[in-house]
Amino acid sequence: MINKGFIFDLDGVIVDTAKFHYIAWKRLANELGINFTEEDNEQLKGVSRMQSLEILLGLEDVQKSESEKLQFAKQKNDWYVDLIGNLTPKDIMPGAEDFINEASKRSIKIALGSASKNALFILNKLKLNHLFDARIDGNQVAKAKPDPEVFLKGAEALGVPKENCLVFEDAQAGIEAAINGGMKCIGLGNTDILAKANLIVSGMDKITVSQALELLDNKK
Repeated sequence: MINKGFIFDLDGVIVDTAKFHYIAWKRLANELGINFTEEDNEQLKGVSRMQSLEILLGLEDVQKSESEKLQFAKQKNDWYVDLIGNLTPKDIMPGAEDFINEASKRSIKIALGSASKNALFILNKLKLNHLFDARIDGNQVAKAKPDPEVFLKGAEALGVPKENCLVFEDAQAGIEAAINGGMKCIGLGNTDILAKANLIVSGMDKITVSQALELLDNKK
């Protein structure tokens, strides 16, 4: 059997933490006098914390020193960690756990490829950590999506050639990162936003492992 790997983003694929990110960024924006909407929040999906802050500040051309930016990013993360502290397995997105379990039973290697620096904390809250063969998060990468670093490191950690890896993503930056890394990608969510993905579904409960493998095996 050919060595194959599935690489999963976390936020929006396995668990919906976007609402908590929005609440925390909105709180920071309010303190800085910046108008920040849910549409603006879409730009931050799949993007690193510091890059997200730069986008937020850029909405109204707010200038801050590097030390102030670090403090703002820490404050936002503190608020976010408080919000996700009550996560339980009930917060796993429909179909995600069953899909990963089925893939594992079929000898497919499983990796996490997330920009989040809180990824392991979240996986432990969801009681999913044991299902992953490799975990690459924001603490292990220097370049944010759409740079493919997080997915390339995931493939390397799994010991699977990148062309034999399939990425699951909900963000445009993540889709582009997969493409930039030479990997096929399944987009979860809005068809317009994720148009570059090889396949788009509304959620992990709308795709089977067999369908995912068929996409991966199709060399077109």
